[in-house]
Amino acid sequence: MTAHSIEILLNYSEAIKCLYYNEVLTSADISNYTGKSIPHTIKVLNELIKEGYVAEKGFASSSGGRKPLNYSLVADTHYLLSVALDQFSAQMVVVDMNNNFVSNVARYEFDIHLLQAETFVDDLKNFLENCGLSKNNILGIGLTMPGFVDTDAGINYTFLKVEGQTLVEYIEQNISIPVFLDNDSTAIALAEQKFGVAAHIKNVMVLNLGWGIGLGMILNDKIFRGNNGLAGEFSHIPLFKNGKLCICGKHGCLETEASLIAVTATAKEGIRQGQITSLANYKEVDADVIITEAIKGDVFSVKLISEAAYHVGEGLAILIHLMNPGAIVLSGKGSVVGKLWLAPIQQAINEHCIPMLTNYTEFIISNLNTKAQLIGGAALVVENFGKKLADKMAAIEENAFVS
Repeated sequence: MTAHSIEILLNYSEAIKCLYYNEVLTSADISNYTGKSIPHTIKVLNELIKEGYVAEKGFASSSGGRKPLNYSLVADTHYLLSVALDQFSAQMVVVDMNNNFVSNVARYEFDIHLLQAETFVDDLKNFLENCGLSKNNILGIGLTMPGFVDTDAGINYTFLKVEGQTLVEYIEQNISIPVFLDNDSTAIALAEQKFGVAAHIKNVMVLNLGWGIGLGMILNDKIFRGNNGLAGEFSHIPLFKNGKLCICGKHGCLETEASLIAVTATAKEGIRQGQITSLANYKEVDADVIITEAIKGDVFSVKLISEAAYHVGEGLAILIHLMNPGAIVLSGKGSVVGKLWLAPIQQAINEHCIPMLTNYTEFIISNLNTKAQLIGGAALVVENFGKKLADKMAAIEENAFVS
């Protein structure tokens, strides 16, 4: 990146963000989003057109009078790298400035509890070498992962710990690309807010139905991370007296009964006890297999997901009483069987919630599904367009010059 490119991203970041999130806008639209005057907005757009960042996209419709021009970002000026980790793998994809995936989604498998930062950086390097793009064209890496994540500090207190420096510092030192870190469920909430079904809803709870049960929160139209970025540990609500040890070290957490890890363990136990199910035809049973067979109508698979969903509903009843959200979005890996989740969740809500509160909360199934976290990772980089990204780029340029 040149100093001039960094300056462009710093000075015109708000207009670029608007166009990234909305694809095509008029100058009046951008003026409304940024709170700047239309003459100022047109001046910014003309400068971005001159620099090759923005192109005119024909005329917008009009109810009368002169039709306004539409504007859009030029897709291939720069790229974003989204890296989405779960407990057993990392997915990586390059995204252009129109939020299109422009590389294949690469998958690297591991157990995150055993994964070392050095190995993870090697996987990143491998992906960058094979994605067909120069590192110089990638603005930043949006790294999203489970665990207790302090976004501002660039630390994951649970996984990928690095001695003597933060995880973000370690990756930037080895990759020379700006890195932005966030919790996976928060990233999914960001994706749903900017590109999904949560757009234009003021207060939304976004459930990440993955190996665990994550929660991303949108409060008053803003992503809520809590005091240190650690808000949203929904799956560790102690709901059960089942004696089961959770990965967090406590007993009886929601996750011990309702996560896809718990569902998979129950499925394997059922097969061992002679349960009649199509799952018995698989050499190895995991969450993907259970979801696939549930979609096909396997009774046992449907039962497993329904029981987990009911427990999720019990937890949501608490959440609704506390937060009074306008909507609860089912997103993440498990949302591909969203319709199977809805009925048992609704049953639990009806049993445990005050009707007055449930009347004002809508349940919505994500249309982003398994792409939500990757989309959120790219959006995380875009959210940091401006001073944060410019400072990281300048620091990386300076370190490269010194070395």
